[in-house]
Amino acid sequence: MAVAVTKDYISLLNQSVSREIQVSIQYMLQHAKMEKLIRKCIPENFLLDKTTYEAVGKFLREFAIEEMKHAAAAMERIYYLGGEATTKSDKVTIGNKLSEFAKLGAKAEEEALALYRKIIEAAAKIGDWETREVFEKIYGDEEKHLFKFQEYARMQDEPEGSPSVPLSEWRKIFTDDYYALLNKAVEAEISAIIQYTNQHEKASLLALRGKNTALEVVSESNKAGVVSKMLKEIFMVEMDHLEKISERIYLIEGEATSTPDPIPQVGKTADDFLKLDHEAENYAIVLYRKIIQEALKRNDTKTRRMFEDIVMQEEEHYWRFDDFLK
Repeated sequence: MAVAVTKDYISLLNQSVSREIQVSIQYMLQHAKMEKLIRKCIPENFLLDKTTYEAVGKFLREFAIEEMKHAAAAMERIYYLGGEATTKSDKVTIGNKLSEFAKLGAKAEEEALALYRKIIEAAAKIGDWETREVFEKIYGDEEKHLFKFQEYARMQDEPEGSPSVPLSEWRKIFTDDYYALLNKAVEAEISAIIQYTNQHEKASLLALRGKNTALEVVSESNKAGVVSKMLKEIFMVEMDHLEKISERIYLIEGEATSTPDPIPQVGKTADDFLKLDHEAENYAIVLYRKIIQEALKRNDTKTRRMFEDIVMQEEEHYWRFDDFLK
C-alpha cells in the first residue's frame, strides 16, 4: 500500500460517498418534480418560451449525474486503499418549491465543502496525495454548485394559479396503493444505481490487479474489466429510468420515495457482481410486469407504455448478465 490508512480514514471517505449518493438522488427527484410545479403556476407562464422551473430543472439533472460521478470517484479511492465503499445514503429531503430546493441544495453543498476540507487535510497529513487531488477537484465542483443554489435561494417562487378544481373522474384511478406500487419501481432503480456504481468501481480495481492468464495480459483486459465497462453503461440507463418513473409519479400528483429497496448488494468478485445484478434485473422485470398489468387494468395508458419500454431495456440488461453466467 502506497500510504498507511486507518479505519477512521476510510470511514471519513465513506461519509463523502453517503453524502454524494444523497444529493444525487435528491437533485434527480427535485428535477423530476418540476413537471408537477409547472402545472401549478399561473397560466401566463405557459406563454413563455422558458420558465424558471425549466432552468432550475436542467441544472438539477446535471448536478444529480455529476454527484453520482463524485460518489464513484470516492468509491474508487476507497477500494484502491483497501477499504470497502458504503452503499448507504444520507437522508434525502426533497421540498415542495423552487426556493426550498435551492435552500436545501445550498445547505447540502455547504456541509459537503466542510467535510471535503476535512478530507483534504487528512489526506495531506498522511501523504495520500492522490486522494487529496481527487477531493480538491470535487471541492471545486461543489463550490460551483453552492454558488448556483445561492443564486436561487433568495428568489420569489412563481405564484400559483387558482385553487385546484374538483378531481376529474379519470384521475380517480390514481390511488394510494397505485402510488405505492409505482414507488417500488423508484426504490428498485435507486438500488440498482447505487449497486452498479459501487460494483463498477470495485470491478475497475479488480481489472487493474487481476490479470491471471496470458490472454488477459496481452489484451490488457480481464472479466472484471469487461464487467466494469458494462456496469457503467447500464448505470446511465438506470438513471434515465429513475428520472422517467419519478416524473410520472409527480405528474399524476403523487410523491416519489427516496430509499433503495432491495438493499444494494456489492459482492467481492466479478462473478458475484454478475449474479447479484442478474437477480436485481429479474426483480425489476417481475415488478415492472406487475405494474404494466395494473396500469392496463386502470386504463393508465401512458404509465403502461412507459413501463413497457423500460422493461424491454431491463430484459436487455438481464440477458447481458445472463450471458456471463452460462
